[in-house]
Amino acid sequence: MKTTTIEQYLEKLSKFANTDYGRLVREQFADSKGDSELAMLVAPNAAELAEFKKAVAIMTPDEKANAAHLTDEQVQKIAADAQADPANIAIFFNGFALHCKRVS
Repeated sequence: MKTTTIEQYLEKLSKFANTDYGRLVREQFADSKGDSELAMLVAPNAAELAEFKKAVAIMTPDEKANAAHLTDEQVQKIAADAQADPANIAIFFNGFALHCKRVS
């Protein structure tokens, strides 16, 4: 079975970013404060998607090859190096890990 790469996962998330469908999903899963962390894994907004792209772009080949198994420390370092929100980056990598488990 073919394994999904982190780049392919990012491309998949990009499909619904800033679309009417993506906004609908985010509204459906929004909490009382309007946040929708879980919807981020289906339809990131423009800022989240930009952070994800930046994080993936700065990853080493080894980190990319093992993206589903990164430690919390590695994810925090990637977020810091990408100057991205560490919580959003953690959600992104956790979503990727879950995706890999689901399709394997």
